[in-house]
Amino acid sequence: MNNNSFRLDDNVIAHIARILQVSMLTGTDIIDHMRMIRLEENEGSLVLQEEYANVFDGSLDSMLENAQQKKGE
Repeated sequence: MNNNSFRLDDNVIAHIARILQVSMLTGTDIIDHMRMIRLEENEGSLVLQEEYANVFDGSLDSMLENAQQKKGE
């Protein structure tokens, strides 16, 4: 039995808050967002996988750009 213990990095906790906000704004199920999170271990902490964080941030930027364009129409 593996008895390792990890803590969530503060960035992971902030990310969970952001996906909660996104799910509320878009009307999507937060469970779907939570399932997509990718973490990796770093010195006893779980941190966001860099590739996942980049893809998420790109998607969020794209969504914000679309919202700005719709607002301008």
